[in-house]
Formats: sequence, C-alpha cells, structure tokens
Amino acid sequence: MANELKDIEYHSRKGEKLENLIRYVNKETLKEQHRKQQSGKASGVDKVTRIEYGENLDKNVEDLLNRMKSLSYKPKPVRRTYIPKANGKMRGLGIPSYEDKLVQGCMANVLEEIYECKFLDCSFGFRKGRNCHQALREINQTIMTKKVNYILDCDIKGFFDNVNHSFLMKFLEHDIKDKIFLRYVKRFLISGYMEDMKYYESDKGTPQGGLISPILANVYLHYVLDLWFKAIKPKLKGEAYIVRYCDDFIIMFQYENEAKEVYEHLIKRFAKFGLEVAEDKTKIIPFGRFKGNKETFDFLGFMHYNGTTRTGKYMVGHKISKKKRKVKHQTIGKWLRDNKHINIILLIKKLNKKLTGMYAYYGINGMLEELYKIYYHVKYMLWQVIKRRSQRSIKYFKFLKILEKFPITEPKIYKDIWNWNG
Repeated sequence: MANELKDIEYHSRKGEKLENLIRYVNKETLKEQHRKQQSGKASGVDKVTRIEYGENLDKNVEDLLNRMKSLSYKPKPVRRTYIPKANGKMRGLGIPSYEDKLVQGCMANVLEEIYECKFLDCSFGFRKGRNCHQALREINQTIMTKKVNYILDCDIKGFFDNVNHSFLMKFLEHDIKDKIFLRYVKRFLISGYMEDMKYYESDKGTPQGGLISPILANVYLHYVLDLWFKAIKPKLKGEAYIVRYCDDFIIMFQYENEAKEVYEHLIKRFAKFGLEVAEDKTKIIPFGRFKGNKETFDFLGFMHYNGTTRTGKYMVGHKISKKKRKVKHQTIGKWLRDNKHINIILLIKKLNKKLTGMYAYYGINGMLEELYKIYYHVKYMLWQVIKRRSQRSIKYFKFLKILEKFPITEPKIYKDIWNWNG
C-alpha cells in the first residue's frame, strides 16, 4: 500500500487531477488505522472503543466498506467535551466516533500524498519530516543572514472554527477529480457536534478533533496565504520572507512601508475567504540585526528578542514566552498537587517524564539557563508537596537526600537551530 500511495505523489507532482482515490480506503488501510489507535481513549457518540471494535474487526470493517460503497455511510457528530486548563478555564475537545477515526486516518494519508509535493517550503506544521524546531531554525537563519528589519506578527482569529467549506472544497477540486472521495470529505465537514445531548450543525470550520483536520487546514492556508504571498513577493522592492506553522505565521520584511502594505492587503485577502485577522494580537515591530531595539515577538511558545553573543555579535535570542511559562508552572503545580499522595519514587519518575518532554521542546541553543529556571521552580514545588503530605515537615536538606537517590532530570540542549544540519 505504501508503494501505491507513492503513485499518488507521482501523479500529483506532475500536476494531474487525481481520480479513484476512495479505493485507498480499503480493508488493509482501515485495519492499519485500527492498529494505530490507542486503547483507553475516550469514545465518541457511538460509545465504541478500540477493544470493542477489534473483537469483530474483519466483520466491522467489511460492514463499513459496504456502507461506504453504497454511499450510506455518514460520519457521526463529534462529541464535544471540556477539560480544565491550568488557569482555571476550560478547553474544548472534539471526540470523533471510532469508525470515523479510521476513515479519516485513511483519507488524511491520501491527502498528505497529494499535497506534500505541492506545499511550499515556508510551511512546517503537521507535515512529514517537518517540525517546529525547523520552523524556528528558519526564522533564526533568516533574521540573522537576510535583510530583515521588521516583523509582521500575525494572528488569525479562530481559524479552525472559520474555514469556509465552499472555498475548501474548491481548493480540493482543483487537485482531486474523485467525486466520491470529495463527497466524504464534505460529509465530515458538515457532520456537526453533540454537546449536552444537543446536536449543533457545522456550516464552517474543520472537523473537531479529526485526524483529517490538520491536512485540510494546511490545504486551506496553502491556497489562501502561501501561494498568495509567493505571488506578491516579486512585486516588493525589499526582501520579504514568511514562515508558517499551521495557522501560526510571521512575515519578515526589509522595509516598514511594505510590511504595512502587505498587512492591509492580508486583511482583505483573509476576509475574502471567511477569515479574520485578530488585530489586537497582530503587530508590526522593528526587529533584526540593524534594529537594536527591545521589541520582542512570540512564536511557537518562544519569546524571540534581539541579542548578542559573548563576542558582541548579533544573534536572535530565545526565551520561553511569559504566557507559556505561566501555564507550565500552573500545569505542573496542579499535577503535583493532584498526585501528592502517590509513592515518592513513582511521583518523581512520572515528573521526570513530563520534564523530559518539556526539555525536548524548549531545549534549543541558548535556552539552558531558561530551562534551569523551570527546573529549580519545579524542584521547589516538589519539596512543598512532599512537605504537606508528611505529618512532620521535611527539612530541605532531607529533601535533597531523597533527590540524591531519586534525582529530578536536569535540562539539556536537544536541538541545534544554529546549524542547518542540527
């Protein structure tokens, strides 16, 4: 099947409209998607779990395929639920039904093969072989080596909830000729969601929590933003560069007047396709090696600032954004309080997994001091939690004795964004 998917890429790269794509949603690919699903995940409105579906996997898959062939298969509404955030607010989650996860996974794989060769190099989010650290490296290298003096730090208001279905389908139709495949994409788009036993229609936006949503989002912004910027860039007198990670992006300019002009055109461009710039979160700031100012901008959880090396040369500095730092402190603090009664050894072991994941993301060049600030803060919070669980207050030197046997993982640099091969 992998070779067949590569065949899709071959024809897509030649600019052909792809046909007969629905055949890639078959017994083999559906069972492969089933194997990829994790057990213990919350179920959708169908209340079917991975274990239950797998008890009669062949029969269930055959029944699903028969319904798809007769066009009687209709995706179920997504079950909408909320989980508490560390700041006390609630985060909405969409949980698709089990069969819908399998079908979406197969269709997402097909779409990825069609569009990976079409997407531009400025796009980094939710793509094979690309990640946030590569996006950060691109920004770093561009600002430090190109004529960048101004940054358009832009934010799209509620992007995933406002994708226009009609335009998205037109974009897909530009590359896909399979009407049945497109019909099922549309069915996922309009499947709606359930909340408090009440059904809500979805006349815009991508499927909540759906495996197909990231690739559909990339397709939408590929046509709305990336190709548009590629077309206008030659008309600019100065240098200009864009880096996008799904719906987060910045544009770097040589000249301030062109940054302002592009921003005005961008507002109109987005409005044409049902999107809106969050003007209160969007700004043009002077930034770069020729702009020795104290302005900063946040991107992908990092705060970026103008800095210098130990020898006085210009560099782009990075810190954890204030917002993300606060969230990390709150999240880990809440987790420690919620788990304060479990065995200390197990508590530290689980804590280390969380810390390692955070270090792996934020552990880029120049961030070691930042990560140690988190490390020491977490160390202090752990001591406070252990003190409260004991009838007799544990002195700090005794706490350190515990850490000698069961240490907290210390930070290190994981990613080299100063080296293109890092």
